[in-house]
Amino acid sequence: MGVHQIRLTINGKTFVEEAEPRMLLSDFIRENCGLTGTHVGCEHGVCGACTVIVNGSAVRSCLMFAVQADGEEIQTVEGLSQNGELTPLQQNFKECHGLQCGFCTPGILMSTSDYLAKNPEPSKKEIKEMLSGHLCRCTGYDGILKAIQKTVEDNKETILIEGS
Repeated sequence: MGVHQIRLTINGKTFVEEAEPRMLLSDFIRENCGLTGTHVGCEHGVCGACTVIVNGSAVRSCLMFAVQADGEEIQTVEGLSQNGELTPLQQNFKECHGLQCGFCTPGILMSTSDYLAKNPEPSKKEIKEMLSGHLCRCTGYDGILKAIQKTVEDNKETILIEGS
């Protein structure tokens, strides 16, 4: 079996680490790269806590082997904020009480960031459908939904102001 050298770019930084072929990407990110914002919950792709962006698409990192990600561009929750500034989505999660224990939050932020980049004006129903792939045991989803809706509305206002 042996170990393989894996080269990834995570949040703009290159990591070259060794991993066994059966090592999950979620474990590689946490253990080998020291980025513990990616949470591991169910390890079956059901809870969504381990969601990261791989080459521009949200994926469950517990369903992907590290060797499959060799050479890929990955973004984790640590890569969302820039220069210590929260993204509008992160700020709205804070303001709208979209988190409590915070375990599910990184995965939801990553999925939502990817989703809004591809669908900037989703309906409430579409947002709920996107969130159906994430398990949160604390908030009842109200704050999460409000935070995402506020982000969508803020983006519309920004577009209107910039387009005027």
